[in-house]
Amino acid sequence: MLISESALRAFTQNIFLSMGCSDEHAALAADVLLLSDLSGIDSHGVARLVGYVRLWEKQRINAKPNITIVHETPTTATVDGDAGLGLVVAPFAMQLAIKKAELYGSGWVAVRNSNHFGIAGYHALMAVQKDMIGFAMTNASPLVSPTFSNERLLGTNPMCYAFPAGKYPPVVVDMATSAAANGKLEIAQRLGKQVPEGWIQDANGDFTTDPHALKTGGSLLPLGSDKEHGSHKGFGLGATVDILSAVLSGANYGPWVPPFVAFLEPPTDPVGLGIGHFVGAMRVDGFRPVDEFKSHLDNWVSRFKSSTTVDPDQKVIIPGEPELAAETDRRKNGIPLVDAVVNDLNGLAQKFGIKKL
Repeated sequence: MLISESALRAFTQNIFLSMGCSDEHAALAADVLLLSDLSGIDSHGVARLVGYVRLWEKQRINAKPNITIVHETPTTATVDGDAGLGLVVAPFAMQLAIKKAELYGSGWVAVRNSNHFGIAGYHALMAVQKDMIGFAMTNASPLVSPTFSNERLLGTNPMCYAFPAGKYPPVVVDMATSAAANGKLEIAQRLGKQVPEGWIQDANGDFTTDPHALKTGGSLLPLGSDKEHGSHKGFGLGATVDILSAVLSGANYGPWVPPFVAFLEPPTDPVGLGIGHFVGAMRVDGFRPVDEFKSHLDNWVSRFKSSTTVDPDQKVIIPGEPELAAETDRRKNGIPLVDAVVNDLNGLAQKFGIKKL
């Protein structure tokens, strides 16, 4: 099914309003999800709406959070999200980081007591709009095993770095620190497809292509898949995200991070509050004039795009290019939704008494 951006945005906003969100928060939360769908990151867009509603019904998401700053210096802060939607809490934190960067050159904010925040790129790009370099990361439900383990101790723990360019779009490096994001497994499950080898291991620690393997004791693998292909580096990156997002902020970390799915209860022995994020903004002109930086980043992009490739028909892809191409197409032609997601969304419409898609 193809649906226009405006129609899907209005539908999504109405769901958040039905949960009790304010007009401002509903519009912001919808904006975060819509950028994901527009960018072709279908796993983190409106497909997540059902999950947010279920968590809200279990009283694990507060639709009317009192987001507060609990610790602060001129360039840093820790924010308590009051169990609000991460889609709302993380932008609050990034706005704070940007304000600090405007005054002091950089701003860094750790967040506790939050929930799933959508795509990291949304938050990092907020800084790019101010000619700053943006950083955003979050920890997540423990689905990933460290190298040599078959115990799920880390989340997919995405990290994003976004850089403003001149004639080119921003360079946006937005990635999970696992071999694949859990959302890609969910898409494979909906489509009835297997996943590539190296994404998951079964309960015995053997590679499997079954997208349902997590339900039978399996786990996602760190970026690199195994030691011979650098999984210790993926583990290190995921650990970095966990420490900055949670150990630093006072959120839950490692196996204590509450699960996104509502049918699983949070651990009974929490070590912190909710899940954690870490965001930052750095002024480019704190290092060199903005125009110089953008000119040289354009030159960097040009050189990489013109590099010789093994296959003449395949060019080097600059980080952020596929998402921009998808956004251009989907704004014009509509956003594709698979039947399973449409059915889920129409189920929400029936629940809240709003118009179906």
